[in-house]
Amino acid sequence: MNIPSLFNVKDKVVLVTGGGRGIGEMIASGYVAAGAKVYISSRNADVCNKIAQELSAKGPGKCFAIPGDLQKLEDVKRIVEELSKAEDHLDVLVNNAGANWNESIDTYPANAFQKVVNLNLNRVFTLSQQCLPLLRAKASSDHPSSVINIGSINGLQPPGMETYAYASSKAAVHHLTRHLAARLGSENILVNAIAPGSFPSKMMAETLKKNGDKIIANIPLHRVGTPEDIAGTCIYLSSRAGQYTTGTVIQVDGGATVASRL
Repeated sequence: MNIPSLFNVKDKVVLVTGGGRGIGEMIASGYVAAGAKVYISSRNADVCNKIAQELSAKGPGKCFAIPGDLQKLEDVKRIVEELSKAEDHLDVLVNNAGANWNESIDTYPANAFQKVVNLNLNRVFTLSQQCLPLLRAKASSDHPSSVINIGSINGLQPPGMETYAYASSKAAVHHLTRHLAARLGSENILVNAIAPGSFPSKMMAETLKKNGDKIIANIPLHRVGTPEDIAGTCIYLSSRAGQYTTGTVIQVDGGATVASRL
């Protein structure tokens, strides 16, 4: 057993959606720090380019920006086309881009529900499908490709907030992950999901500002997640260490989910 290479992702080609901020940026920074070649996608081109430059400057890996709005099918196809021009394969796809909407059940807009589900669920399938030629290109039993879908603990149990579309879409992402894993395993493509708990992302910023003390008090480890927590889990799943792991949903929540059952 070669321990130094167990978690090695150096020179792997990685695509992280929603990589311009929050959890996506945390994941991208982890791969770059580990020596990978990372492409990030974000709707905001200025932010996407800025983060890519900053991460490349830190190294030792490199980061490149492919801006795009994943709500738009044409942008999904363009992102894959641009990636295909730059690379002949893809080792790791991290489907992280997502949206949320919190509103009373009496006034929850139909178009908001559709928008959240489209980005959080539909586009996970669409982008994975469009990336299959790149994921298949160099996949082997010794070096499988990896798809990592970012779900949520809100997809494991109903949240206290009225985020109906978000929670439902994340639960569906977990099930889609298992379905894809069963189909693509024979092609040496691993598919797993991560269900994060509380992380200091833009999506969680207002919630942590209002209820941070209460949230942390209910987490057995008494803290929110860090970049190392989420990036480390992704690196495990896409390195030699995780090559016999597929179809799983890994909770990265400091024990929040199990504590809620007590």
